[in-house]
Amino acid sequence: MALRLVLCLCVYLLFTQGAEGSIADFDCVEIYKQPAFQHPLLKNHKIQETFSSYEDLEKNDNYEKKEQCPKGTVPIFRQRNGSESFHLNTPEHLGQHFATIETMLDGSIYRGAEAEISVHSLSLQDNQYSKSQIWLENGPSGQLNSIQAGWAVHPRLYGDSVTRFTIYWTGDGYGKTGCYNTQCPGFIVLSQNPRIGSQFSGSSIYGKTSLYFTLQIFQDVSSGNWGLKLGNEVIGYWPKELFTELNKGASLVRYGGNTFMSTNEISPPMGNAHFPVADFLKTAHFKNVLIIDSNYKRVYVEDKKIRRYADIFECFRVTYWGYSKSSGVSFSFGGPGGKCGV
Repeated sequence: MALRLVLCLCVYLLFTQGAEGSIADFDCVEIYKQPAFQHPLLKNHKIQETFSSYEDLEKNDNYEKKEQCPKGTVPIFRQRNGSESFHLNTPEHLGQHFATIETMLDGSIYRGAEAEISVHSLSLQDNQYSKSQIWLENGPSGQLNSIQAGWAVHPRLYGDSVTRFTIYWTGDGYGKTGCYNTQCPGFIVLSQNPRIGSQFSGSSIYGKTSLYFTLQIFQDVSSGNWGLKLGNEVIGYWPKELFTELNKGASLVRYGGNTFMSTNEISPPMGNAHFPVADFLKTAHFKNVLIIDSNYKRVYVEDKKIRRYADIFECFRVTYWGYSKSSGVSFSFGGPGGKCGV
């Protein structure tokens, strides 16, 4: 009982007051002149402004007006390290490590996923990254369609070791298509608030405070586009034209952590750099882990339909807690990294 009372002290983390990643890090671009519309398949795309799947969605007004782009424009993160896409997310790429839970490949189709994700600060080197995110995927490896969103510490991408909200997509198994954030044409930004690439306004403090945010990725029932919802706001979407397999829905949903190191180097920490424990104030975690099923219904993931995966036990682990009244379906994950299987 004491643990469950502690969990109630967790604080929702927003990109509002106290956020150091301000509008100054973004360019305000006319909405139809944003990078997405340079994609040849999106030349005649009409922006989707409402989503029939979730008609109760609201705009977020917690930003001060000076932290918003003017009406008719959207914030595009000013890339600091050029336009390289850093296609390193595939498990086959050397140096990748994972600690996740994921759905079984049993023929089920999913229309989205949701979770409350704890946020943590890490100090990484230029040849490393560490992520905590949700993946939705479909298709064989060479034609894999993948959508990813969550937080990342990625010095090579951002030029710093700051925890930032980060997204990614590929339409061909990390081949010629896809990129982080809005580095390439694809993802369409809707929000006037600076979100994608922005740093968080705070971080969890070990043993004291657990800060987290609510993330949802969903396929709209009427358009087939994949919406990205942060808190109570749809901040943008991946148009269905980008994909060949995800148009049918996702065959795999994954939640948890991913790290990368250059070959034969030290793997960075994952989560909060500690192995998972039951006390959410001392561990990286996801709670209220939901799936959107083939009927577009939000339901908790079922124990019998998921598997745990941690490829290097001495460096990273994952512990699945199942369902509780206070946290819904939850799990903890992470670890210190180090010489992992080298």
